[in-house]
Amino acid sequence: MEESLIYPLPNRAWLDLSATALRRNATELQRRTGLPLIPMVKANAYGVGSAGVVSALESLDPLAYGVASVDEGESLREMGIARTIIIFTPILQADYERAQAADLTAALGDAAGIRSWAPTGKPYHLAIDTGMNRAGVSWRDVATVRDVVREWPPAGAFTHFHSAEIEDGSAEEQVNRFFSAIGQLGVEIPFLHADNSAAAARGVGGGERWGAIRPGVFLYGVGSRFGVRAEPVVSLRARVVDIRWIEAGDTVSYGATYRATRRERIATAAVGYGDGYPRALSDRSAAVLNGSRVPQRGLVTMDMTMFDVTDAPCAVGDVVTLIGAEGGPELLVEGVAALAGMSPYELLTGLAPRLERRFNED
Repeated sequence: MEESLIYPLPNRAWLDLSATALRRNATELQRRTGLPLIPMVKANAYGVGSAGVVSALESLDPLAYGVASVDEGESLREMGIARTIIIFTPILQADYERAQAADLTAALGDAAGIRSWAPTGKPYHLAIDTGMNRAGVSWRDVATVRDVVREWPPAGAFTHFHSAEIEDGSAEEQVNRFFSAIGQLGVEIPFLHADNSAAAARGVGGGERWGAIRPGVFLYGVGSRFGVRAEPVVSLRARVVDIRWIEAGDTVSYGATYRATRRERIATAAVGYGDGYPRALSDRSAAVLNGSRVPQRGLVTMDMTMFDVTDAPCAVGDVVTLIGAEGGPELLVEGVAALAGMSPYELLTGLAPRLERRFNED
């Protein structure tokens, strides 16, 4: 286990990311629905790394990419992406000029915004709220945009499911509301979309009327359900930088929240909440080290986290896996997030920029 001082991997903490699993997750949803992709790559591709994600997905010929801001859209353009880029979060009119200069497609949901945007000839998608109550014109109030939509028809229209992962009939109700609203507009809209990851996996409804699916978290290895399994994409790893023995009664980390009941060997890994490994995991999580599951000890600190390696082989320079798998038990994103009392979305998007992203082909 002793390693050279010149490591073939980063010498602190990093993310190993499977480009192969990412593509397989995308193609599985395509196969299930028969529809093209609009991968959601907002928030740095859910924390995974938008540059690497887009590079991996380009071979699948996605119809467009989805982002949340003008900045994110501009970044994709700077990467050389020429495809349609849709900004799904409403933007202020002060940002219209920048968005149009970058050839971005806005999501608009009010008459004033459409009147300001559309005369330039740049495409937009009409956002219709069918129950999320977050953004877009309400399905009840679609008549307020009917005249302006007829004057400047959108390139597409969409809605967003609030509970597609729950089989309670709400998603089906939203589908009905959406198509009712489209019917009230009295104009041909060539491209309609709604299905997020869960809706695409479950098959909510709409069928051939949809033009694409908009998967997000499933692409990144989260959301195995409805007979569809997302392959894990993300592994968080760090180096062991210190090992010491402590005696019964000794404490570990700030606040002395952990007190040893026996003689223990404690390994310090160079990763902490400054990297996005949540402090809420303190004294309750584990990592995988050389094929063994090792419990975490004491408060997670900003840059370092401690583990009990008494019963596992360990040397300075060894690699611990805090999310993912490496020759032992797999620590799924969902499970780690649940231990921290957070959603998988929070855990992924909280992974810090200082972690090197290493995209690998399996």
